[in-house]
Amino acid sequence: MDYALVASGSEKPRGFLLQTLKETIYGQVAFTRAGSEARRFLRTNDYDLVVINTPLTDEFGHELALTALENTSAGVILIVKSEIAEEVELRFADYGVFVLAKPLNRQIFYQSLKLMAASRRRLVSLKKQNSELRHKIEELRLVDRAKCALIQYLNMTEAQAHRYIEKQAMDMRTAKTEIAQSILRNYEA
Repeated sequence: MDYALVASGSEKPRGFLLQTLKETIYGQVAFTRAGSEARRFLRTNDYDLVVINTPLTDEFGHELALTALENTSAGVILIVKSEIAEEVELRFADYGVFVLAKPLNRQIFYQSLKLMAASRRRLVSLKKQNSELRHKIEELRLVDRAKCALIQYLNMTEAQAHRYIEKQAMDMRTAKTEIAQSILRNYEA
């Protein structure tokens, strides 16, 4: 079950938004009327979706959309009057804000929610892959630094240094990174 935050200056669309959100994967929905309160919610909770029905009671709402994008991995939907929808969409398209025009069509809103959920899942997956790759690169750098230390201080070849680290890791039943850290503590200190 995913979590959604709805910021709406008007109480009118509350029932429509709540019902439509609950028909999809968003089982828990928090509502607020002000951007400042929505920011507090974003700091204390992890939302999967932020829906902003403009204008809010204390701001228009586009600032909140940017804050949500910068500080969370939530998908952001900005609902604006149809007269300014195209202008707002052009302004925020590069940021990844999904802009919908009022009055909302239930089917279009529902499809937008499904697209936003799919996009968010893809983004989360890519972030996880990115994190794993960064971790792997850091491990490789550490092992390479240890190999360089062995080459420099023990006059080993690169192949000998590599084999030494692998053999130590197997013999001690530990990760190559731990062996590399041990080597670096001994020779770089």
